[in-house]
This record gives sequence, C-alpha cells and structure tokens, in this order.
Amino acid sequence: MSTQQQNTLTERADQLDAADPLRACRDEFVPAGQGVDAVQAYLDGNSLGRPLRATRQRLLDLVDGAWGTRLIRSWDEQWMELPFRLGDELGRVCLGAAPGQVCFADSTTVLLYKLLRAATAAAPAGRDRIVVDTENFPTDRYVAEGVAAEAGFELVWITPDPAAAVTADQVAAVLDERTAVVLLSQVAYKSAQIADLPVITKLTHDAGALILWDLCHSAGVVPADLDANQVDLAVGCSYKFLNGGPGAPAFCYVATRHQPHLRQPIQGWMGHADPFRMGPGYQAGQGMRGFISGTPPVLAMAGVADTIELIDRVSLAAVREKSIALTEFVVAAVDAGQAGEGVRLVSPRDPAIRGGHVTIAHPDSRRLCAQLWTEGIIPDFREPDGIRLGLAPLSTSFAEVALALGRIAELTATAR
Repeated sequence: MSTQQQNTLTERADQLDAADPLRACRDEFVPAGQGVDAVQAYLDGNSLGRPLRATRQRLLDLVDGAWGTRLIRSWDEQWMELPFRLGDELGRVCLGAAPGQVCFADSTTVLLYKLLRAATAAAPAGRDRIVVDTENFPTDRYVAEGVAAEAGFELVWITPDPAAAVTADQVAAVLDERTAVVLLSQVAYKSAQIADLPVITKLTHDAGALILWDLCHSAGVVPADLDANQVDLAVGCSYKFLNGGPGAPAFCYVATRHQPHLRQPIQGWMGHADPFRMGPGYQAGQGMRGFISGTPPVLAMAGVADTIELIDRVSLAAVREKSIALTEFVVAAVDAGQAGEGVRLVSPRDPAIRGGHVTIAHPDSRRLCAQLWTEGIIPDFREPDGIRLGLAPLSTSFAEVALALGRIAELTATAR
C-alpha cells in the first residue's frame, strides 16, 4: 500500500471516529496496557471482550460488601435470584425475550447439552433426528454427536459453504417427519454471515420440530428477537460482545410454552423446587429454575451486568449501526487494496447478513497474525488462511482498524 493510500485510510478513520455517536463508550473500558505490553489495536472482541472500568468497581464492591460484609446472608438477599434477574435484563435489552425465559448458568457447552438433551427426551415417538451443520462451531457439533449417541438419535448433516452460513433452502431440504431438533448458529463463527433466523425457525416449526439457536457470536451485537420469531431454545456465551470476562457464564433461553414439559438432565440441588429443603428425590423448580444445576457463578456475572447496562443506555440498535459501520470500513479497505496485495474478503458483502466480525484471507495469514501479535495488534487466525477481525462496537475505534489493515498491507508487501 502506498503512503497516499495509508494516509487516506487513516484520515477516513479519524473522520469516522470524530462522528461516532458511541465514541465516549471507549473511555469506559480499562486501558489496554502501556509500554511494550500495550495493545495498539484489539480486534478480537468477538473472542474475548475488553473489561469495563465499572466492572473493577463492581467487583471491589462485591468483595467488600455482599461477600465481605453480608456474607452468606447475600444468598437470600440477592444471589439466589441473580441468574434470573440478570437473564431477564439480557432478554429485555439484547434478545427480545420477555421475563422468565432467560437465565445464566454453566458454560455454553453444558447449556447446549442440557437443552439439546431435554429436546430429544421430549421428542414424540418417531422423531429421532438432529439436524446440524458441518461448519458450526466445534462444541455444537461435538455436543450433538454425544447427545445423538446417548439418545439413540441420528445426525443429519448440512454442508454449507464455509464462507457463508446455512441457508433456509438447505434446512428445508433435510427436514422431514423424523426431525426432532435443528441446532444452528445465528452468526457463523468463521465468515460472520447471519443465518435467516425467522425463516429457518418457521420452516422447522412447519416440519413439527424444535429449533435451538447458538447466539455466541450475535448476543450483544446482532438482534435476535427471540419471542417475536417464536424461537424455542437458545444458548450463548457472555465473554465476547457482552464483556463478561474469561470464564463468564453462558445463558440459555427456553420459551415459556416449553418450560412445563422440558426437563434438563443435570439434576442439581439449585434447580430443585425447594433447594434448601435438602430432601430425598428431585423435583424440578418451576420456570427457568428447573434449568439451573449448581451454585451460580456470582463473581463471574459482574462484568455481564455492566455491559448490559451500557447497551441499555446506548441501545442495541446503535450498537448494531456502529457494528455495520466498522465492518463496512474493512470491506471498503479490502476492495481499495488498502489491506494489502493478495488479501481477499471471506465475509459477506451485504451488511444486512454480516455480523460483528469480518474475516479476510491471505495465503500467509498464519505468519501475519503471529507477527501482528508481537506488535500489539490483535486479530485471530482461523484455518485454513483466515484473519478474523472482531470489531466490538462499544470498544473498537476506526483508527485501530486502520492501523491493523495498514500493517497487514505492509507485511504482505514485504512477503511478496
């Protein structure tokens, strides 16, 4: 890339940052280091979001107050209901879900297992197939394989274009009278393409099956409108765009209409109808209580609460608008040759079907990513030749993106 091209890219980034209605949000995040350890451009917010300054204070207050002073009394005062209270807030602000349908608990893997196993156990006689796609995140595929083996079900595989997402036509082609559950991701973790959630959900229902959506790469950045679209089940993590931090718990959504007859398989004391009775035999709690197993991870939910509050303040619509602007900036730079020779776009061009990250590709991507990390520019690498740029709208500036693209261009020129 020429000096003139770099200057043009940088100037455009500065203009967009100056006009960004969410620019003040960046100051609410913990600074990304100093000196040789400083992160110059953090473009991996779709894998691990940056922490908010407010979370530091929330954790200190929790240690000094609810934990340090109130001690065990805090369970009765607030912690027993925290997974449901925070779930309701997430549902209201980000998921389009009415109260009583979302809770935080466990990891994404465990919640996927719980809901998929519950759905297969409740399937009518003769419905013994799970639909899953070959390009879904490994955890989803592995869990589906395990549940199918455990329940005696058959897996029906969709093989989508790796640079796209599962289409409605592909789903329609495999649905039949034996389909019990369809498991898909709303946003493809490689390409960032958004699946047609409303249409695919309706097709699944018309076939008499349930749909389970993985929202890990969409929660907090792409609307899902779960209630309006009549989604049955959903799971998602909170350490990506929701900035919950490493090990932050996942969440699950179970539509009210399914709660009375779905039973998850990990029967723990916290999911009992009367946890402190400690009596013989298990009786599932009503509503989302029945989908809890063990003790809620109170400390790990602190960061999630702060991000939900921030998204509520600025609106999910504004976050989505900034997300589109960031990804459009990358697409335009690639098209203009400002991301380097031999760099091509993997993610979809249409912003309406593109999530919160952009994947570009180059034959030397693995080495490029390794070099960028040494310079404090942090994207991530995805096989076989992808560089994933995770653009978290609340914390990412256009200047960071311009810096990363400019450096990629320089490195590709050197490699040539």
